[in-house]
Amino acid sequence: MSQVIKLEAIGKRYLMGDQAVDVLNGLDLIVNTNEFVALTGPSGSGKSTLMNILGCLDKPTAGQYLLSGEDVSQFDENRLAQVRNQHIGFIFQSFNLMPRMTALDNVAQPLIFSGIPLKERKRRALEALKHVELDDRADHIPAQLSGGQRQRVAIARALVTKPDILLADEPTGNLDSKTTDAIMNLFEALHQEGQTIVIVTHESEIAGRCKRVIDLRDGVIASDSFNEVSA
Repeated sequence: MSQVIKLEAIGKRYLMGDQAVDVLNGLDLIVNTNEFVALTGPSGSGKSTLMNILGCLDKPTAGQYLLSGEDVSQFDENRLAQVRNQHIGFIFQSFNLMPRMTALDNVAQPLIFSGIPLKERKRRALEALKHVELDDRADHIPAQLSGGQRQRVAIARALVTKPDILLADEPTGNLDSKTTDAIMNLFEALHQEGQTIVIVTHESEIAGRCKRVIDLRDGVIASDSFNEVSA
């Protein structure tokens, strides 16, 4: 099993006026291929900061981040943007869909930055929508879709580049319990297909459906445990 994520002595410090605030403190973490991980912790624990570093949205102040064996911790913004587009699929609580674009065009959007021709972008986007059982809504705009359908579009958009990891930030936070269950079923199916998934959540029910739970406290890993969940 290969390592997708390897963090070594990761620190993150912010300057608040003339005061330095350490949010992450020498954090070490390895996530292997096809792991299904929940990242938990109270407000202020550092989990959002860690998620931003994992997603190459922010750089650590100290330490090294290897993503699929590549040291991304010292990359400039242009190179980080390439890494985000090619290796990481993002899923957000608020879906972050373009309101005037169809589901198909929303899903195809990340492929534009890879220079892929229009016909191929549409083919891959439709394939991704089919993967989440929403290809029959390809020509619908977000306002014509339910919350669960919008999140499925967001998941298809995250999958379309065939990323090394899926990073999901509170992906069920805006959904009712029935829709939450359906979305978690989809994540479990993707995991069974071999996808590496990291979910940030404050909900114990969501963490309980992941294979591994990493709990952050005061910028360090307080516990790292495995759930007995069905494959």
